[in-house]
Amino acid sequence: MRVGIGYDSHRFGEGGPMRLGGIDIPGNVHCAGHSDGDAICHAITDAILGAAALGDIGQLFPDTDPANKGKDSVAMLRAAVGKVHTAGFQVYNVDVTVVAQRHPKIGPHREAMRSALAAALEVPVDRVFVKGKTNEGMGWVGREEGLAVMCTASLIAI
Repeated sequence: MRVGIGYDSHRFGEGGPMRLGGIDIPGNVHCAGHSDGDAICHAITDAILGAAALGDIGQLFPDTDPANKGKDSVAMLRAAVGKVHTAGFQVYNVDVTVVAQRHPKIGPHREAMRSALAAALEVPVDRVFVKGKTNEGMGWVGREEGLAVMCTASLIAI
């Protein structure tokens, strides 16, 4: 068994929807980034790549490559899952924490995120969990400048 930790953060940009956890969340802000800004997919990608000692999302999809501009983060996650499989592992489970002050609220979107992520990870939905926390008004997250995501992932040998 292998365990990895992933982290990502994005500042908010004007205009929505926000792409997060493989779904679109209505609203007036989005996560600004070189790709589609899906910080959940980015954190999971780093966690599974790290667990398999296969690098990180920046090595696989550098933001200096124009081909990655606006890239679908679920597609990037699927590519990382493929690399993990090639290395002799499969994802067993992921646990994600989204830290955002007010938007987005995770609860109303949790099940749709879990389903989208489970499909990309090729695992049953009961091995994926996503939860939300606030930052109690502190720092850049508390000022609603953006959000942060932390993730743990476990892999098993195949």
